[in-house]
Amino acid sequence: MRKALIAWGGWEGHEPEAGAARVAAILAGEGFAVTTRQGSEAFAEPGLAGFSLIVPILTMSTIAKDALANLLAAVEDGVGLGGYHGGMADAFRNEPDYQFMVGGQWVAHPGNVIDYHLDVTRPDDPVMAGIPACFPYRSEQYYLHVDPRVEVLATTTFSGAHAPWIEGAVVPQVWKTRYGRGRVFYSALGHAAAEFDVPEMSTILRRGLLWAAA
Repeated sequence: MRKALIAWGGWEGHEPEAGAARVAAILAGEGFAVTTRQGSEAFAEPGLAGFSLIVPILTMSTIAKDALANLLAAVEDGVGLGGYHGGMADAFRNEPDYQFMVGGQWVAHPGNVIDYHLDVTRPDDPVMAGIPACFPYRSEQYYLHVDPRVEVLATTTFSGAHAPWIEGAVVPQVWKTRYGRGRVFYSALGHAAAEFDVPEMSTILRRGLLWAAA
């Protein structure tokens, strides 16, 4: 049986405990043995390399150097890493090695929670199969600094309504990448736990996590 570790904590505005419960239910439904732990200390465990998948839900958290080194080594050696929104792409702001592994870092969400659109760029990818080519979404529209090496599956275009100087900017929102032998998946969707009820959000995340754990 595949094993998954979910570590949750950090900024309460992203409802990390509720999000962890939703992710745990998804993975348990796919046959994973799920371990849920609070805090980044979970990444210091010597058995980290025994997991198939690690899911950080730790917006604006900090991490000890030994725990980060252990996490980086586990993923580089083949453990999958997957997650969503700020829980993964804004977990450890002071750790560029972590950001290098993830493939991007959150920097802004102009207008906060707004209505916007997602554009699927890889409809042929199994993660995005059957997802509408362009679909409306209401959440924080994430402006991310992204590694040009990632495989982009979906983007969003900023209108400039809340920051005129970024009008027309096309920013990746869903991607795959590799870190050593580890598969890494990220989706920017999921500001609040209620967004798991949106089929596009939950389907993309479920498929992406399964890909990362393969």
